Amino acid sequence: MAAFKRHDGRLAGELRAVKVTPGFVRTADGSCLIELGGTRVICTASLVAGVPKWREAGGLGWVTAEYGMLPASTGQRKGRPGLRPDSRGLEIQRLIGRALRSVVRFEKVGLNTIYLDCDVLQADGGTRTAAITGAYVALCRAVGRYTADGICRAGAIKGAVAAVSVGMIDGRAVLDLDYEEDAAADVDMNVAMTGGGRFVEVQSTAEGAAFCEADLEKMLRLAKRGIRKLLAVQRLAIERRGRA
Repeated sequence: MAAFKRHDGRLAGELRAVKVTPGFVRTADGSCLIELGGTRVICTASLVAGVPKWREAGGLGWVTAEYGMLPASTGQRKGRPGLRPDSRGLEIQRLIGRALRSVVRFEKVGLNTIYLDCDVLQADGGTRTAAITGAYVALCRAVGRYTADGICRAGAIKGAVAAVSVGMIDGRAVLDLDYEEDAAADVDMNVAMTGGGRFVEVQSTAEGAAFCEADLEKMLRLAKRGIRKLLAVQRLAIERRGRA
């Protein structure tokens, strides 16, 4: 039997070509450009002294995220948001923040807030998962600088985290959906997982048809396989020399 091939020639469990360029924004404390197939996201990390009021008494730092899509990122012009992102953007930036906070020791960050800004240059599916994967690289490179400068204490990052999309198309589990596949998928799932193999977030929706427990297990297996590969790409990007 011939191997299952997708419209772009990939196998069911194959990631799109992934590339992470660290130090992409030279003026940022930490940054990278992550490219996953046709999806491209700039991720930067910046430290601001102070934390939200409710955080001050505990003496703990904070990490938060902002996410946006540039006007031409989807082909047809997307209007710029006002002072607040639209509901989709707000949901995604909360997801990014939750995922990255899962690997931070806040007592070692001091009374500082680290902002992770994720800006989509080009969208072809999986922008939120690419943003999580890239934001981790930006965060680690920035925290490395803060630790060397005495702003953060050693060990502020306690592990790795990355994310990927999976889905069900025509009864088959597939990894890393591009836009065309995402639009046609019966089930769409986004998975964030730590380097230790523990899930941080699993978002799954039956778009065209409900799914069973066996389908869920297949998708999670694919997600874990893809995230392990992304974690390896992250490590190489974090270790590369460069200002940001």
